[in-house]
Amino acid sequence: MTARPAPGTPLVFRWRKWDGGPHWEHECVYLGSDQHGDWVGQRDGWRSARPGVDTVSLGDNVTLVPPSGTYAATLNATHPRIAVYIDIAWDLRWDDAEAAAGAGRVAGPTGIDMDLDVVRARDGRGIWIDDRDEWDEHRVRYGYPLEIVARLERVAGELEADVRAERAPYDGVTSARWLAVLDAVAPASTDPGHEARA
Repeated sequence: MTARPAPGTPLVFRWRKWDGGPHWEHECVYLGSDQHGDWVGQRDGWRSARPGVDTVSLGDNVTLVPPSGTYAATLNATHPRIAVYIDIAWDLRWDDAEAAAGAGRVAGPTGIDMDLDVVRARDGRGIWIDDRDEWDEHRVRYGYPLEIVARLERVAGELEADVRAERAPYDGVTSARWLAVLDAVAPASTDPGHEARA
């Protein structure tokens, strides 16, 4: 297992598409780990960008990176529309620490975004699996292997059920604990970019 940075260490969570093309990059800090996996956090106003889009987070959030490598679950503290946003993924793992250091950056999570998302809204829209149209289009365009398609569709369905049932870590208690860690290791005035952008 790749060594993890100390809690509070700034890093960048890097996504790519199946064909290797760049996708979202999120400025974060490492928070720690529990029985669910590793956690990173993002303060209100920290940067998230992908080709053609450069934005900032709306409120604090914490993201679970589980050992399965099949999703990343972001739990938002105060986002006006979204409470839970789970990116279905493939090959989600931590950078090799030596390779990252050789590139002059801190090792962080990296993975392939696989289109499907599980969403719990806080604006009355409920809970659903999003971007099925993009999933259907991309699995043909990129030739996703059938066994990966079947596995990730199963993962998305299981996660939707977990969110509906409010099973941990979607119980509110787990996210509150990690949001408190975010407060402790990255005060609201912290700018993660001085290290994470390197």
